[in-house]
Amino acid sequence: MIEVVCNDRLGKKVRVKCNTDDTIGDLKKLIAAQTGTRWNKIILKKWYTIFKDHVSLGEYEIHDGMNLELYYQ
Repeated sequence: MIEVVCNDRLGKKVRVKCNTDDTIGDLKKLIAAQTGTRWNKIILKKWYTIFKDHVSLGEYEIHDGMNLELYYQ
């Protein structure tokens, strides 16, 4: 289990526990459950890289304690 921190820079900071073999889509669903937004309206970024839903966290090398940027569309 790893813990990923997502910050939307509007005052909302979400900590989510997940596995490295989970996909980005699974992570979005966990974030949506905590924030109350729909998971398909969430965009996760790190610098200028937009994460695709079908790729796993391990393939993107997302580790424990990593910060991701949370955007809404």
